[in-house]
Amino acid sequence: MSAYPRTRWLARTIRLTTSAWEQRKLGEIASFAKGSGYSKADIRESGVPLFLYGRMYTQYEAAVDSIDTYATPKPGTLYSKGNELVVPASGESVEDIARASAIRRAGIALGGDLNVIYPQNMAVPLFLAYGLSYGSSQKLLAQRAQGKTVVHIHASDLEELNVDLPSVPEQQAIGQFFSQLDSLITLHQRKQPR
Repeated sequence: MSAYPRTRWLARTIRLTTSAWEQRKLGEIASFAKGSGYSKADIRESGVPLFLYGRMYTQYEAAVDSIDTYATPKPGTLYSKGNELVVPASGESVEDIARASAIRRAGIALGGDLNVIYPQNMAVPLFLAYGLSYGSSQKLLAQRAQGKTVVHIHASDLEELNVDLPSVPEQQAIGQFFSQLDSLITLHQRKQPR
């Protein structure tokens, strides 16, 4: 079982309710940018760490702490600050595009075809990544995708997306909880004989 379906199951299984949650448009609590022009052809054995959107379809990481792909630096590169989210700008289906990863390390080159989201202090990137990938916001994100053969989502679509936010400490606790579950499941899958 890949990380994507198992985390979706976890998100559906655990129902967290509190009256302190508020709903906000993502555009009210974040600013947006676009990744720069790196592609798979730019991958090298060394250079600057590089995050490409294809990784989101192979790694299924809600939290990105390390990178194993590199590229030669280019002028105009958008580098991570360590507190942003990335959402694919295109994909083959609405399910593909409705996912997010929290980039938790500074200095990573953010490749092309990525929407980059910089949340304000009231929103925790890891919490938002799980919510946009597996929570109720995931369905809303998928509904905003446009196109038939290739599906696209733009910053203007993301700005209008409603997200539910508890307090910052609760966001941190929820993000860490799911991250620990992901790690535990991955560890047990590695131990199983094949």
